[in-house]
Amino acid sequence: MRRYSEADKADVRRRMCPPHRQSVAWISEELGIHLATLYNWRKAWRLQGGVVLSSEKEPEGWSTTGKFKVVLESSGLNATELSAYCRERGLFPEQVSR
Repeated sequence: MRRYSEADKADVRRRMCPPHRQSVAWISEELGIHLATLYNWRKAWRLQGGVVLSSEKEPEGWSTTGKFKVVLESSGLNATELSAYCRERGLFPEQVSR
């Protein structure tokens, strides 16, 4: 069984999150990491409270933990800061308010 470095995992996580939003299948093919390994990592990151989106771009497809984290992170932001926050994550302010 191959061991992956934290740098490898960080690269995969970056690819899964906005603005990249690469699919698990694409990452698996490109990096040669087994699909099951990638799905296990993604599940663990979600359980840790990290916003690792599913293939769906709409917040309705996110986990409850992911939605909650976005609400917490954006709750004290003014309109300009919220816009910047959303741009970094590939979101629209309307999605956050929903």
